[in-house]
Amino acid sequence: MDNSLQSQSMLGKRPLVTVGMPIYNPGIYLRYAVLSIIKQRYQNWELLIIDDGSTDGSLDLIAGIQDNRIILIKDNVNKGLAIRLNEAIDLAKGEYFARMDQDDIAFPDRFEKQLNVLLSDKTIDLNAAQAITIDSENNIIGHLSTPISHDEICLKPWRSIYMSHPTWMGKIEWFKKHYYSNSKPYCTEDQELLLRTYNESKFSACSEILLAYRVRQSNSFKKLIKTRLAMIRFQSVFFFRRHQFHYIILSGIAFGIRFFLDAFNQLRKTPYYPYKLKQPSGGNKKKFQELMLEIDDNLFK
Repeated sequence: MDNSLQSQSMLGKRPLVTVGMPIYNPGIYLRYAVLSIIKQRYQNWELLIIDDGSTDGSLDLIAGIQDNRIILIKDNVNKGLAIRLNEAIDLAKGEYFARMDQDDIAFPDRFEKQLNVLLSDKTIDLNAAQAITIDSENNIIGHLSTPISHDEICLKPWRSIYMSHPTWMGKIEWFKKHYYSNSKPYCTEDQELLLRTYNESKFSACSEILLAYRVRQSNSFKKLIKTRLAMIRFQSVFFFRRHQFHYIILSGIAFGIRFFLDAFNQLRKTPYYPYKLKQPSGGNKKKFQELMLEIDDNLFK
């Protein structure tokens, strides 16, 4: 850990990083996610677990984890991801806000690496990272890549802005200035926020793999199309208001191509997974396997 992070860790009781983790019926994966946060090399954080009306008893699986940095919020109501994330932002005590999904696994150096970027360049509002993809059995199945610089990330906003949502860490002021949309853009909260803010923000991404992103390969075709439609709707409204009519056309073309590929692969019953086209290096695979051995040793302690 470098000297700047060591000094930040000595600031006292206030955490430097707030981790927002809304959950809904995460099952056993929740314990994996929480343990991966506890095992972070950088330790000055708080974890806000906001239950969104879970009914699967998953909170019982972390009941034995005693750590005063973990704060559980439960009201037995289902409000949705965007609203819960905004609640976490309002409750955050840290200077930086990190996203964490209920079923993903953070590498031990995730917070350290991302904080190094944010502390070394105060102009950066939001940082992301590379990720491996894993299946329900924790097997590595691919690589989810993110461009490094702001210009690369935002090169084709009519297509999408490539920043893997569960890897985000950014200034809490940035999140409080913008917030997630409560209009519930179906499964596209992150893309709506990025599109709305990229012209007045600075994004970046670490070149290292810092997260294992769990992919559910059983998503229905209906859900996929609803997500595509939600995205083309808010893209069209955004570009229309800014008189970027050529982007409306390009986003429509992108939607059409994606819809065709989705339908074609649905008929063939062979879904297309772009993240399978590239595999992580042997070093990253070994790093993940070592992390899983540590987590497995503590899974039910």
